[in-house]
Amino acid sequence: MPNSSLQSDFIRALQTMVEQHSSLSAAFEHLQPLILEAFGAQSMSIFQRRSHHKDLVSRYHTSNEIRELKVAINTQSIAGYVAMAQQAVKITNPYNENALRKIHNKLRFDQKYDRLRHMRTDNILSVPIKYKGVLLGVLEIENKEVEELNDDDITLALNVSDIIGKAYRYQLGGTARAFDYLAHNGSLSAEALSEFSINASISQGTHQLKNKHKISEKLIYEALSVYFQVPFIDYLPRKYKSTQSNTKLSISYLKRNHVVLLKDTRDRLIVVMYEPNNTDLVMEIESALGTQNYQLAFSLPHQILQYLEGNENQTVTNKINEISNKVALKKDTHTFNDNAPEKESDIVKMVSNILIEAKRLNASDIHIDPEHERPTLVRMRVDGVVRDIKEIPASQHNSVVARIKIMSDLNIAEKRIPQDGKLTFIASQKNVEVRVATIPTVAGEGIVLRILAGNDAMPIEKINLAKHNIDKIKKMVLIPNGVILVVGPTGSGKTTTLHAILGFLNTPDKKIWTAEDPVEITQYRLQQVQVNPKIGFTFAKALRAFLRADPDVILIGEMRDKETANAGIEASLTGHLVLSTLHTNSAPETITRLLDLGIDPVNFSDACIGILAQRLIRTLCSSCKERYTPSDIEVAFLHRQYGDEYVDELAFTPETQLCGPKGCTDCDNTGYTGRTGVHELLSMTPELRGLIYKGSSIPEMQKQAMQDGMRTLTQDTIIKVLNGEADIAQVQIISGTSIGH
Repeated sequence: MPNSSLQSDFIRALQTMVEQHSSLSAAFEHLQPLILEAFGAQSMSIFQRRSHHKDLVSRYHTSNEIRELKVAINTQSIAGYVAMAQQAVKITNPYNENALRKIHNKLRFDQKYDRLRHMRTDNILSVPIKYKGVLLGVLEIENKEVEELNDDDITLALNVSDIIGKAYRYQLGGTARAFDYLAHNGSLSAEALSEFSINASISQGTHQLKNKHKISEKLIYEALSVYFQVPFIDYLPRKYKSTQSNTKLSISYLKRNHVVLLKDTRDRLIVVMYEPNNTDLVMEIESALGTQNYQLAFSLPHQILQYLEGNENQTVTNKINEISNKVALKKDTHTFNDNAPEKESDIVKMVSNILIEAKRLNASDIHIDPEHERPTLVRMRVDGVVRDIKEIPASQHNSVVARIKIMSDLNIAEKRIPQDGKLTFIASQKNVEVRVATIPTVAGEGIVLRILAGNDAMPIEKINLAKHNIDKIKKMVLIPNGVILVVGPTGSGKTTTLHAILGFLNTPDKKIWTAEDPVEITQYRLQQVQVNPKIGFTFAKALRAFLRADPDVILIGEMRDKETANAGIEASLTGHLVLSTLHTNSAPETITRLLDLGIDPVNFSDACIGILAQRLIRTLCSSCKERYTPSDIEVAFLHRQYGDEYVDELAFTPETQLCGPKGCTDCDNTGYTGRTGVHELLSMTPELRGLIYKGSSIPEMQKQAMQDGMRTLTQDTIIKVLNGEADIAQVQIISGTSIGH
C-alpha cells in the first residue's frame, strides 16, 4: 500500500471497525480481511502475552487447523523474540538460518506453526503490540504476495498494532484483579469493587456482584475473561460436549481440579478450567493430552460439574466393594453408635475396605476429608499424587471417624483438638502399621492416615543411585567415624535410603543402634529404639544413651535442633559413624542450615563425610511407555538444565530418544507406576572445608562440590530421563523450570 491516502483510508476504516466491537474476539473476523488486503498478505496472527504464564499464545489467527499456539518469550521463535526485544522485524525467508542470525545469533523460526497448519511461511512481518510502553502481545503478518516486505510495511504494521493495543488493552493485557474490568468500563464503582474483592473468591465475588450489585452475568463473565485472558464458556450442552476419549485424565481428577474437556460442533478440543492461570495444572493437563493444539477457556465450578455430571467412573469404587472379605483387622471390632443410620458392621467393613484398598494401591497416605453439606471425600496419595477414591455419605462421616479413633486408641469424645495415634491391620497375612492424625476442621474432623513402610530394608543396589554415587557412598560408609546426612523433604525416601545403607553395614562385626520416630523398617541385629518426645525421650537423649552402649554405627532419625546436631557431631568425633537426616532442599544448603543452628563450622567440616540429597520422581509404566524423538526445544531444555560445562557427559546424539507416558490397565491409565529416587551426593573435600571455614555462600559451595564430582538433583533426573525411566515432565518438577524458560 504505497499510496499515503490509501493508508489513511485504511487506518480510518480500521479505527471505525474497532469502535464497533468491544471485544477482540468479536472484532477479529472483521479486522482480518481488512488488514490482509492492506498488506497483500495471505495470513495473520495476533499473539496475546499471558502474564500468568509468562508466554505468548496465538488465539487470533487465519488458520482453522489450530486452536492456540503457545510460544515462550525468547529467541526460539520469531514472535517470542519480538516480544522479548519489543522491536519490529521483517524476515524475507524465515527458513534462512543465516538471515535469522543477523538479527540475533540465537534466533530460530519455530516450524511447528507451519506443520500444524500444513503450509509454508515465506515471509513474516512481526511487530509488538504495546499500550503506554507495556507489552500486550505480537502482531504477525505472513506471506506478503505482491512484493518484498519493506520499511513502509513496518510503519503501517506499527500503526495497526497501536490501534489494536489501545482498543483491546484490557483483553490482551488482563487486569490485576478478577473484577477490575467492571470498574474500567463503568459498570461498578471503584469503592464497590474494593468492598469485596480483597478476600472474595471468584465464585463468591460472582455471587455478590449478581445479587448485591445487580451486575449481569454477561458483564461478570466478560470481566473474568479479561482477567484470565481466556474466553468464558457457559453451560451450553447443545454446542459443547464433554469428552474423555483418548486421555489419561480420570473423571475424579477433572472434578477435583474443576476441569472439563469439551468438543465444539467442529470437533475442536477445548480445555475449560476454573483456574486457567494455574501454570502447573495447565502443564500437567497438556502432558496428559499429549498436545498443545487446544483452546483454553474459563468457567465456574458449578458449570464445569454440569458438563461432567453423568460421566462419573465407578471403576475404583467398585474395586473397593469387591475386595476380599478374607482380610481381617488385627484389633477387635468395637461396637459404638454415633447417631449413624447404618448398621455398625457396615461402617466396620467400610473402614476395612478403605485400608485394604490403600495397601493394594501402595498408597502412602489416606485422607478422609469432610465437606460442607457434601459427601466426605476419601483420597489417597499414590506415587506422590493424591487421587479421589470414593465418597462417603455425610451422614456416615462421624461413624467412620469414631471407628478409626477406636482402632487407634484415641478419645472419641474429644473433637476440638488434634489427636495422634497408631493402628495395625492385616493384609496378605502381614501386619501393616498406620500412623493416624485427626484434625478438627470447620466441616468436621478430618483424618490423615500414614501407612508405614513396615517391610525389610531395600538392598543398597536397588535404591537406584547412579553408578558414580553408589561407588562413592559405599566408600564413605566404610569410614569408621564421621557424619553422613541424608536430606530432603518429608516423603522423599530418606528412611528407605538410610536403612539400605545400614543393611550394607550390617555385618556380624558391627554393633548398630538406631533412634527413630517411628520405627518403620526393622532389621536383624540392629538395636532399634522408638523415641518419645512426650515423655522427654528425645533424639539427643537417645544418642547420649547409645554412646554408653558400645556402638560402631548410630542412626539418629533427624537432627532437628542444635542439641541433637551437636551430640551427633561429638559422637562422630569420638570414633563413631553417625547417620542422620535433615529437611533441606539440597546438599550445599544443608551445610548452611546446620551452621545457622549454631554448629561450630570447624567441628562440622571435620566431622562431615558426605551429604546425600534426594527426591522421588514418578517412573513411567514399563508396559505402555512410548519412545519418541525429542523436539529441538526439549533438547535445548535438557542441555540448559544439565549445564554447558557438563553436557558432554550425556553423549546426546540426534538419534537419542526419550520416553513419554501413554496409559494402560497396568497403570490405571496414568502412564506412571511407582517412584524412584534422584540424588545429589556431596563429598567433603579440603577445598570445600576451606569454603565452610570462610562462611561462603551456597552457590560458591555448590560450584566447588560440582567441581569435586557432585551432580545435582536436576542432572540426576535428566540421566534417568535418558535411561527411559522417567519423562521430561519430571525434570521440570525437580528443576522448578518449564521447558520454555
